[in-house]
Amino acid sequence: MKSSPPRNRRADARRSRAAILDAATQVLNVDPDAGLETIAGAAGVTRPTIYAHFPSREQLLLAVVERITNEAVAAMDDIALDADTATDTLLRMIDASAQVTERYPVLLKMISAQPVSAEADRDRHLPVTDRIGRVIERGRQAGEFDDRLPVDWLVASTMALGHTASTEQDAGRLPAAVARDALRTSLLRLLGASDSAGASRRSQPAKQSK
Repeated sequence: MKSSPPRNRRADARRSRAAILDAATQVLNVDPDAGLETIAGAAGVTRPTIYAHFPSREQLLLAVVERITNEAVAAMDDIALDADTATDTLLRMIDASAQVTERYPVLLKMISAQPVSAEADRDRHLPVTDRIGRVIERGRQAGEFDDRLPVDWLVASTMALGHTASTEQDAGRLPAAVARDALRTSLLRLLGASDSAGASRRSQPAKQSK
């Protein structure tokens, strides 16, 4: 049985949307000032097609952020959450997320410079903070992490330390390996974890998601 025209149109729309997001991610990571006409050309669609999916440039940028977040989350989910210690798992998840975000330095720098409310920023990071929180809670229950500080505080501090490591690396003040080691050491101290916990995977590359 042949697919109905509405179903075909929906499939075409999904492909167009995916092509636009792929093109926007690639183009804006090279030239953050690129216009919609350039993005449309890279996506193989017309400018009106972009507006049909994203009524404004701001909405397109939000969709790009969501796309990168989903990519980072998929990489984190590729880490078996119950395979190793909570310490080891947390460090591997952070490495996996960093490997994704490091692919888009220009684009993410532009996005981070955009004004956003605290609520919107929290919602943007929620998929990541939720996963970090679950691992920290597991570590507390297993006795790996100090339980005297609130989980929400530890999650927020973990995110802040990650941003600091990224900022120092991007600014050229710390080499990548030194930034990663500083982040690891700071996290272990924050969580009250032993420096030997998870040491077998110190700074090892995370498994790439497919």
